[in-house]
Amino acid sequence: MSVTTPLSDHACIVVGGGVIGLSIAWELALRGVRSLVLERGRLGRGTSWAGAGILPPANFQTALDPLDRLRGLSHALHREWAERIRRETGIDTGYRACGGIYLARGAGEAASLQGLAQYWREYEIRCEPLDAESLGRREPALADALRRAVLRSAWWVPDEVQIRPPDHLRGLAAAAAQAGVEFREQTPVERLVREGSRVVGVETAQGPITADTVILAGGVWASALNASVHVARDLIPVRGQVVLYRAAPGLLHSVINEGHRYLVPRDDGHIYTGSNEEEVGLDERTTPEVIASLREWAETLVPELRRGEVERTWSGLRPGTIDGFPYLGRAPDFENLYVATGHFRSGLHLSCGTAVVIADLVTGRTPAVNLDAFRPAR
Repeated sequence: MSVTTPLSDHACIVVGGGVIGLSIAWELALRGVRSLVLERGRLGRGTSWAGAGILPPANFQTALDPLDRLRGLSHALHREWAERIRRETGIDTGYRACGGIYLARGAGEAASLQGLAQYWREYEIRCEPLDAESLGRREPALADALRRAVLRSAWWVPDEVQIRPPDHLRGLAAAAAQAGVEFREQTPVERLVREGSRVVGVETAQGPITADTVILAGGVWASALNASVHVARDLIPVRGQVVLYRAAPGLLHSVINEGHRYLVPRDDGHIYTGSNEEEVGLDERTTPEVIASLREWAETLVPELRRGEVERTWSGLRPGTIDGFPYLGRAPDFENLYVATGHFRSGLHLSCGTAVVIADLVTGRTPAVNLDAFRPAR
């Protein structure tokens, strides 16, 4: 016998309990909209949990491109959210304004990095080139790499930030729960229940659940559900693998970036090393070849890591899109169905801004970011 769980007027079902879904539910709760988050597995244990938590610099005031504006809005909000989560729950999300160092080895990479520096300057994002001496002062563990010509150029970006994804997700869930958000884990949504131009709820293995508004925020795992309403159908799972070192605290101080690879040092000495991009469907396994290549890259750059312990390895599936823009907004042909997915490598970074603009739409406000470029049915 199926059981219907009625929700109060103007209540919302959020499909997906990762950083996007949790952020939206919390933001809605702060505006007086009660939400139920449905998660197919464990809350906050999917792609968001697997991420490194890098928040690259962004400037909302100077940004023109819609994705840059969303990034700038979210970047500014992260500090506020971290402070509020800590104040309300006592949980430290790992928000650290540690700065970032960007590296290049070959001539082509150095030229690309020079172009990135021009972008930073145009958008009034602070940056400065580093020679061997200045790099050595900031990161002694990297100084030898520049002298040995392993590196060709380096730049310092002081406004890069990091968060610790497991702690951020735990804090989000706790803050959302305190604000009245309800959660159901191990509850995959099988289909949407539609009446004309409205979605009146969802069907789960435990029975139907009704709501006035539904938001699809399930990442790559919601592709089939999205396709049923002809939105966000082309999500591409892109696997990224990670190596976690345990090293001496203070070996590195800043986020270290080289192309798509990075080192992220935590206060306790852990260093996250990633990552790569593989289109392998929904396969979440790690592979010896990729793990070995990540270790070789990291240990060539920072030889001290050879003495560190590899504590664990894992992977995550990022939801990519054809044009690189996430899907954000109301689904066409529906009055009360919204989509928030496809953030690729930037889900953690864009989560705060995404929550605010989706909550704006749900509550009838005009978002601060024009969402035309993010249309779910584009």
